[in-house]
Amino acid sequence: MTSPAIENGERTYVPSEAEQVEAEDLVRMFAELSAARPASRPALVAADGTRYELPQAIFEAVQQVAEALSQGRGVTVAPRNARLTTQQAADFLGISRPTFVRILERGELPMEKPGRHRFVRLQDLLDYQSRTRSGRRKALEDMVTEAEELGLYDTTDRRVTTR
Repeated sequence: MTSPAIENGERTYVPSEAEQVEAEDLVRMFAELSAARPASRPALVAADGTRYELPQAIFEAVQQVAEALSQGRGVTVAPRNARLTTQQAADFLGISRPTFVRILERGELPMEKPGRHRFVRLQDLLDYQSRTRSGRRKALEDMVTEAEELGLYDTTDRRVTTR
């Protein structure tokens, strides 16, 4: 793996092609283990044979990391209290930095501004993302309900032309 970039407690990994293949093998192994449903908990085994059982949450995190790496995607591991710059936060949300700054200026997300620069906590960003997703989901459900009530999904016998 490329050497991890370490910043603010974060480590970013981007797999090489060979590592991507290794991760694919690991994903297949996880699938086989899940299908077999072993009675014992997942574990790491050291070179000397010592067995270290993994909590389920850590095992699931490892599965998610392996899945992402097998698809050639980079993975960043960061503590929830990590502070992100506005550019990092905008990249995380998939929006431009100026758009993200407007979100901060409207007070939709808490921020720290110790000097000239703004920072947001990863946990606050995750909470914001969850709230906005829920809002979008609700809006879409309302639109579908309204369209159904108006009969917009009913079939017609007449030909609809578009320009």
